[in-house]
Amino acid sequence: MPQIKKLLIANRGEIALRIHRACHEMGIKTVAVHSTADADAMHVRLADETVCIGPPPAGESYLNIPNIISAAEVTHADAIHPGYGFLSENAKFAEIVESHDIIWVGPKPEHIRVMGDKVEAKRTADKLGLPLVPGSAGALESVEEAAELAEEIGYPVLIKAASGGGGRGMKVVPEASQLDTLMKQASSEANAAFGDPTVYMEKYLGDPRHIEFQVFGDGNGGAIHIGERDCSIQRRHQKVIEEAPSPVISAEQREEMGERVRKAMADMGYRGAGTIEFLYEDGEFYFIEMNTRLQVEHPVTEMISGIDLVREQIHVAQGDGLTVKQDEIELHGHAIECRINAEDPKNFTPSPGKVDKYVAPGGMHVRVDSGLYAGYSVPPYYDSMIGKLIVYGRNRESCILRLKRALEEFVVSGGGMKTNVPLHQDIIETEAFRTGDYTIKWLEQWLKDKDEDA
Repeated sequence: MPQIKKLLIANRGEIALRIHRACHEMGIKTVAVHSTADADAMHVRLADETVCIGPPPAGESYLNIPNIISAAEVTHADAIHPGYGFLSENAKFAEIVESHDIIWVGPKPEHIRVMGDKVEAKRTADKLGLPLVPGSAGALESVEEAAELAEEIGYPVLIKAASGGGGRGMKVVPEASQLDTLMKQASSEANAAFGDPTVYMEKYLGDPRHIEFQVFGDGNGGAIHIGERDCSIQRRHQKVIEEAPSPVISAEQREEMGERVRKAMADMGYRGAGTIEFLYEDGEFYFIEMNTRLQVEHPVTEMISGIDLVREQIHVAQGDGLTVKQDEIELHGHAIECRINAEDPKNFTPSPGKVDKYVAPGGMHVRVDSGLYAGYSVPPYYDSMIGKLIVYGRNRESCILRLKRALEEFVVSGGGMKTNVPLHQDIIETEAFRTGDYTIKWLEQWLKDKDEDA
């Protein structure tokens, strides 16, 4: 396969800038596509070439496949990197890219398709030997079937949409009398959000953690894992803070589960970056889904491994294979990432506006992935995340101390903008965070208790 000389970045914001930087360090020219709202974005300013692909709505720009393909053709781009979100897990887009003889910096389309359907993903994970949450083998065909299964695995149970995520089409059923109503609600929500009413059932785990393993495959049966990340601090199923390694996983558990996910990806013939996500409770892992793309939280893995995951994606895509073997990977220290959002830290409403003052924290082992600059106007049309603060320490305690200092230095102001920096400052001062004793339910309960005490 030929070497990539010019790569089109089919995304925006901090991840587009992240990909641009990796490309330039590899001697690869970049093409930034952008909506009219992002004409002044940092990655657009820095890219070698730019193409406007439509007006602000994502459906008319960043999700507009014909316009993105046209941009690649007119600029003679060799490859397309989708980043995360938007079209990154769209198998049809991946197929169209490859049909135009453009290198797709991502997994094989068939793997995107299989893992994008949560029912098929569970079937595949089961075949690959990954532990599953007890539940339906596939889609639920009737309430009667659901009732029989629920009795077998025990209430409470969880009804989930087969397509999509983010908590939509998901209902906890505490007892048999509510199954019919809640199953219909979940199916209706799933159809409205994703155009697919299909739902399935899982045992509802009481208070688990969310732990994911970073995997990489070369597409030819070679695969590695780069340890785990703990993403349990969530609000409404959206991650807020991530760290690596997990405070509760032992070296033996890491080695055992890491080898299981590595072997699964090798057996699958998986290509590129991926994340195997688990719920973890009482010492047991339960597969929930696989993300066939780069994750927002990939920097914490980079910090403890020293491996540039975007460069690794590009090497695999252009046929170089993996640049590191499993026995060469060493994980050191601790890293934590805070997602910095333009939102009110109390009620979480988006808070876009023009940035008058921007001061990014610095110092040893402090990294900020952001496209912000003074004078930039944060548009109201997209996700509210405006950056990521990632810090590293020799151990978790020193990492938290560095994070505290870095958050104190972080300044974003202007135009009435608010950020969630104060929220992060409050979270890391809690005993639950300092001791690592938290689950996926902790943040929402803490916020509720905080409101009641106010």
